[in-house]
Formats: sequence, C-alpha cells, structure tokens
Amino acid sequence: MSRRILVTRPDVVGKTVAELDVRNRYGVTLSRVIRGEVDFVATADVKFKFADALVAVGEEDSIKKFASDMGDSLKRLNYPDLVPIFVGIALGVITGNWPVRFPGVVTPIKLGLAGGPLIVSILLSGLGRIGPLVWYFPPNANFTLREIGISLFLGCVGLRSGDKFIQTLTSQHGIYWIAGAVLVTLAPLILVSFLARAKFKMIFFTLCGLMSGSMTDPPALAFAGQMADTNAAARSYAHVYPLVMILRIISVQILVAFFY
Repeated sequence: MSRRILVTRPDVVGKTVAELDVRNRYGVTLSRVIRGEVDFVATADVKFKFADALVAVGEEDSIKKFASDMGDSLKRLNYPDLVPIFVGIALGVITGNWPVRFPGVVTPIKLGLAGGPLIVSILLSGLGRIGPLVWYFPPNANFTLREIGISLFLGCVGLRSGDKFIQTLTSQHGIYWIAGAVLVTLAPLILVSFLARAKFKMIFFTLCGLMSGSMTDPPALAFAGQMADTNAAARSYAHVYPLVMILRIISVQILVAFFY
C-alpha cells in the first residue's frame, strides 16, 4: 500500500533519507517528496523539511510505524508557532539596521526593514530548524497576510501619490516626467521579454513571474497567478525578487553616497 505522510516532528527536520535509513529501519520505500506545491524524487541526500509530504510505499504496519516517527499530524500544521515568527522578525529588524561598510563609501549601507527580514527569512527557511525552533509558517496564514499586505501596499501608494498626480501631470514639465517614467518602465520589460522568449524559450507564465520579480511588483504577480492554475509565475518570481530587492536597496544608497 502507499500513503502520504506529513513531517511534523521537529527532531527529524534537517535529516536526510539516508540518515534515517528509511528502507532498512522501517521497511518502507519513499517514492516522492511533496514540498509546498512542488514534488520531486526522494533521493538519499534529500533533507526533510517541516510540513513535507512523503509518499511512502510498504506494508501497512511498517507505514504506520514510520508515520508515527514522522509525526503525521495535520492539526500541527494548522496552528502557527508564534515564538519562531517573532524571533525571525526581531532578527530581521536587527539585520536590516546593522551598518555595513564598503571600501570607498563613507556612509555605511543598511538593508533596512525591507531587506533585513527578507535575508533572514531566506536563511532561516534554508536551515529549517534551530534547536526547538522550527521555521515554518502555515500556508493559510501566509496567503492571508500576503493578500492583506498587497491591499495595504496599493492603498498606501495611492494615498501618497494620487493626491498630486493630476497637479504633476498638468504642470509645465509634467508630461515629460510621465513620458520618462513610462519609457524607463517599459523599455527594460520589452527588451528582456523578447530576449527571454526568443533565446531562452521561456514559457509565458514563467516570464510573467520573472517580469514581476524584476520590478518587485506583487500586484503583477497576483494578476499573473489568477490567469491560470499554475505556479510557474510564483516560482520564477521567488527566484528573482530577493536578488532584485537587495540590489535596489544597496545600489541606491551607494549612488547617493557617491554623488552627494
């Protein structure tokens, strides 16, 4: 028989299939690992992450014993552990405000409240667990906070820029500012899109995620995600967004330090 088993025991997080010796110890064969919405082959060097779904094949008693040792508790996944969340936030704030000095730049560079938590979350996600702390956030809570964050972001942008948009547009040089903004925004997008499609044969939804991530534009990603039932856009966005965000934060501060 085969069964899908959830990894919910903190002490097995970070261990590999070979370290647990699943086949000899339990008499069970792992065929697939499902992480988020991506599944892959359970090779010997695969490390278990919290909330991984393991497709196990074997005798019923063997699978039950293996499931007991893995945790296999759906209830455990539905309740967020607040201690790791607040520890992660605190580490992100500290990292964002930590001054970093570069040669030739007088003013120290800081990642800020956008870059610091981003870097810390990526590192903690890669670690998976530190002692009793498991770095995991339930998907339902993640989706809720993401949608609320996008709505608040769009609302703040509108309130900050909308009141002077007409005034700027109708001013003496307003139309030139708008035309320049359109050119700076569209020219790189069009160039990279043609290059990605013509040379790298990138599929449309992967390209949508790439463009959204390169412009650090969550609303564009949300729009692309609603167009089809695929995670191609989200995966490419996740690869591009962190690098672009960090480069934007650092490059602007370096330019200001050099020219002013």
